Parts: sequence; structure tokens; C-alpha cells
Amino acid sequence: MNSAQADAYLRRLGAERPAWPTLDVLRELHLRHLVAVPFENLSIHLGEEIVLEEERLLDKVVGARRGGFCYELNGVFGALLTALGFDVTLLAGRVYGDEERLGIPYDHLALRVRTVDGGDWLADVGFGAHSHYPLAMGQRREQEDPGGTFRVVEAGPDGAGVRGGGADGEAGSDSDSGDLDVVRDGSRQYRLELRPRVLGDFVAGAWWHSTSPESHFTRAPVCSRVTEDGGRITLSGRTLTVTTPGGKRDVRELGADGEVLSVYRERFGVELSGVPTVRHPGGGE
Repeated sequence: MNSAQADAYLRRLGAERPAWPTLDVLRELHLRHLVAVPFENLSIHLGEEIVLEEERLLDKVVGARRGGFCYELNGVFGALLTALGFDVTLLAGRVYGDEERLGIPYDHLALRVRTVDGGDWLADVGFGAHSHYPLAMGQRREQEDPGGTFRVVEAGPDGAGVRGGGADGEAGSDSDSGDLDVVRDGSRQYRLELRPRVLGDFVAGAWWHSTSPESHFTRAPVCSRVTEDGGRITLSGRTLTVTTPGGKRDVRELGADGEVLSVYRERFGVELSGVPTVRHPGGGE
């Protein structure tokens, strides 16, 4: 990503070019990204190709002012952070599903980010409802965030359990040989491998999530972002849900196509010529 592309990306986020890659800058960019760039799977239901290449992702997220799902959002955000001087590593994750079963390999992409003022941080702008700010990867105590109470814990040796660090709540080590579980409000969200990856490693996972009737992404169009007041707005199919920071939910069904397209445009900044159509009606049923 060159300087002009990075500046255009920062304008998309409403941010100024930072002087140094510090934690405060990372926190600001992380939250701005969640507010400005929606988590969405609309390409799947619009028949658009999803290409995990930096230029194509920039064209989509910055040029076309669209969003994307984890591979796209964290992939291009990682490229921006790298251009701004952060030390960024792509990590593969597997998402916990029903009965805490782990999903497919390369199920999720997240970022380990190192700042000039120290520490490794888990940045994730591509998991839908999640932390508003990066999480300290070496911290084993609870981490309070507007998105919930989080913990980053070492995965148990049997592939199921989790265990914390020492008595002080810090990790005993953070080597590339172990896995970490990310926990939100007591529920495990996903498991991270600490081995460094490259964007091309996730092509098969993106293909599966874009085409398989077993993937929840093929079952309905979803568009979601953090609101300016710290709540969340989500359009799933024709169901619009607005959640306040305190957790109060307002749910309503949209009617005509024009109303749906207006919500995409006015609430998410996404211009569409037609309403996305479900690719696999009924999912895996």
C-alpha cells in the first residue's frame, strides 16, 4: 500500500495520518474502522467475486466504500497498519459454533499488532459484534471493553478447555507453538493459532464460506456496524435491528426494496443497485 492509498484509506475512516504507530493510534483506528466500514457478506448474495488481494480489497473497501467479512476487513486493515509503521502478523482462527464445536481451518483471520510503545495487541475489525478496541494478547485477566468483558487465554491441551496464566494474570509465555482462545462474556468466540500467515493462506476458507450451504454467510445477507454512540445497527435480510449501548433492541421488518436500499445507503453508506438475494435458501437444511 503506497502513501496515497493509505491517505485515501484514512479519509475513509475520518482519521488523520499519525506521527507514530502507538497504542493510542491503534485504538483510535480500530474503533473508527468499526464505525465507518460495515461487516457485511453482500458480495456473496450479489454474485460478486471475493478476491483476497490487497489491491482488490482496497478497491472494494476504499474505492467503492463497501465493507466485507473477516478475510477482507482484517486483511486490508492489516495492510493499512503496516503502511503506517505497525508490526502486523496475520493469524488464523477457528470460530466456536454450536456446542462449542470449532469451525474449519482458516475459519477466521485476525491480526497481532505490535506498537512502538510496547506490547502485542489482538486487532479484529472483522468479527461482527466484538471488542471495540484491541485486546492485550499477553494479558490473561479480564479486559473490559464497550463490546463486553473479554479474556485471551491459553487453549487447553485437549483442544477443548482453557486455562489462564499465573497468579498475576499475565501469560507465562507467548510462543508461536500454542493456541489462544478469545472469550467474550464467558463464552468462547474463536481459537487463534499464533503461527504467522499470509493473506493467500485464507483463500480456501473464504471460498468455503462464500459457497457452502453449511456456512452461515450463505444463508442471509448481513450488514452490521458499530454506531457513533457505541451501539450497533444490523440489517439481516429485511430485518433491521438497532441496539443501544445499554443493550436495548429495536427490531423492525423493512418492506419494499426501495426501503431496504435506502437503509443500506443512509445507515451503512453502501450504494446498491438491487437488493441482495439469498444464494442458498435454507442454508444446510
